[in-house]
Amino acid sequence: MTTPTDSARIDALRATLTSEFEAHTARLTQLTADTGDPSDPHTQAALIATVRQSLEQITDALRRITEDTYGACERCGSTIPAERLEILPHARFCVPCQRKH
Repeated sequence: MTTPTDSARIDALRATLTSEFEAHTARLTQLTADTGDPSDPHTQAALIATVRQSLEQITDALRRITEDTYGACERCGSTIPAERLEILPHARFCVPCQRKH
């Protein structure tokens, strides 16, 4: 059962993730629209890949919030500590499972 405190925490994390999604989307738009001659095209390609990966992680976390599975480890099902989610809002695994992953 979700408590009011849990609900407020989830709402705050949703807002943080949404804000991060918007910032990453703007950055991706900027990187892909950059028509100048990049000094290192491999660096730009790596940046684009990193931003896309971040967007996928954020989208997945927002989906888990919507599906009410956010905060549960995808491997063992245990609750991911709130402190870990505050530091890494898109975390999919608890620390012990992440170490095994």
